[in-house]
Amino acid sequence: IETLFSQLCDQFKIRNNYAKSFNGFKTRVLSKIAALTFIQFVNVFVFNRKMNRLKIELI
Repeated sequence: IETLFSQLCDQFKIRNNYAKSFNGFKTRVLSKIAALTFIQFVNVFVFNRKMNRLKIELI
């Protein structure tokens, strides 16, 4: 869990949102979480890699 939150903060810059409305904020956060989930899915089920090694084991 700590690795996941660390990656969200560092690689996906989830702390830095420059949205001007709440809908924009929601969209940006959800898109970042969806991108992280998709990369984890591809790493595990397509390439048989470790789940949380996103930076090193990127597609």
